[in-house]
Amino acid sequence: MEEKIIQAVKENKLIAIIRGVESETCVKIAQALYDGGFRLMEITYDQKHPEIWEETAKAIGTVAKAFEGRMYVGAGTVTCTELVELTHKYGGQFIISPDVNEDVIRRTRQLGMVSMPGALTPTEVMVAHRAGANFVKLFPAGNLGTGYVKAVKAPISHVDLLVVGGIDEKNVASFLAVGAAGAGIGGNLVNKAWVEAGQYEKITQVAKALVAAVK
Repeated sequence: MEEKIIQAVKENKLIAIIRGVESETCVKIAQALYDGGFRLMEITYDQKHPEIWEETAKAIGTVAKAFEGRMYVGAGTVTCTELVELTHKYGGQFIISPDVNEDVIRRTRQLGMVSMPGALTPTEVMVAHRAGANFVKLFPAGNLGTGYVKAVKAPISHVDLLVVGGIDEKNVASFLAVGAAGAGIGGNLVNKAWVEAGQYEKITQVAKALVAAVK
């Protein structure tokens, strides 16, 4: 499974980021994303509200089961090993973090999931890589620009970097062109206003534009 997810990231290059929505809504969003050509989706934990972590994990499990064999589903904003284990319990397949927490990376790999911690500097990228990260998320990439990604990749071209933060259909290709292995897209794809209005077709439209841009 681990190798299949790694391959899916490298082939599809796009991960959708879902924040603050209920389990039932997550399934509808997943369908809209799938219809738009997305095959990877991250559902994030709200660090301000640990009391709803279990609900988030259940949502990950619900989507993973509903789209089994069609889409890979993982957890985002994973800051501790407790959340790694909770995600694994409900069937999540990859772990994305905002930081480089070596315990989180190691536990993720021990449980057979794909590890994608967040980093900013070359030092952080290499610490994550040495701890066993499969990919390293460079954040906030949109603020730093393609020049920064290219500069970081120059000495550490052997590490697969994902760009997250400010990525959209207009700039994603330019980040891939300088060496990014893939990108994570949140608010520019899963717009909260569209979700609240039930306008899932708009998510599908943007998803299609992003898929076209990376091809």
